[in-house]
Amino acid sequence: MDESDDLSRRIAELGPWFHNLRIGGIQTAPDHFLGDYPAFKWQGFRHVLPENTSGMSVLDIGCNAGFYALEMARRGASEVVAIDSDAHYLRQARFAAEQADADITFRQMSVYDVGSLGRRFDLVIFMGVFYHLRHPLLALDLLHEHVVGKQMLFQCMQRGTQAVANLAHDYDFDDDTLFHQDAAPRLHFIEHRFAHDPTNWFVPNRAATEAMLRSSGFAIEAHPEPEVYLCRREARPEHTDQPPRIVAADR
Repeated sequence: MDESDDLSRRIAELGPWFHNLRIGGIQTAPDHFLGDYPAFKWQGFRHVLPENTSGMSVLDIGCNAGFYALEMARRGASEVVAIDSDAHYLRQARFAAEQADADITFRQMSVYDVGSLGRRFDLVIFMGVFYHLRHPLLALDLLHEHVVGKQMLFQCMQRGTQAVANLAHDYDFDDDTLFHQDAAPRLHFIEHRFAHDPTNWFVPNRAATEAMLRSSGFAIEAHPEPEVYLCRREARPEHTDQPPRIVAADR
């Protein structure tokens, strides 16, 4: 068996893959239902991050097979930490990093446990995780309180209108007009499954995504794609300035 055959065997043994990586010229998920994912998505927003990340510390939350962590390492980040709650994905990510000779620290942990890292990062990547969480606002609060130092790259599946209503800061109890506007913040709860996935719990529209980010202390700096935001950490709004009481919990 030559080296290529051995590499193909090892990649197959680590399957199934959700990230279509290229390892030694071999694609890990060439028949992905979304296409060349996440590479084709990356092309739409990669420009909002520095081409040279030298000197930056990066935390990739829900890293899956490590596509974004690998990209940050390739761009020269001084430190890359990648976490995921799924041991299967971490095995893939460690293998991919080993093959790329990338210096990435991997840890199996939930987003709810980020307080245990005990530090902040220049950039936190929080892509494709939010809608899989039973407690999404708690997660944003924990990120703001414990690990986001400067910026966060955020992505969440969205459904509904891309319009955003211009809302007042308060409404009378008897005024229900807010709740009849499609462009008002809406967060849809999925009791059973969506896209055959039992971990899809909440799906916001655009207005809800942006409102939740702002309410958690994240100012939107760039919106390069409909579901992708580059955010800057700032002070939390006055009415939500108390830090979350729960520092860590099992997912």
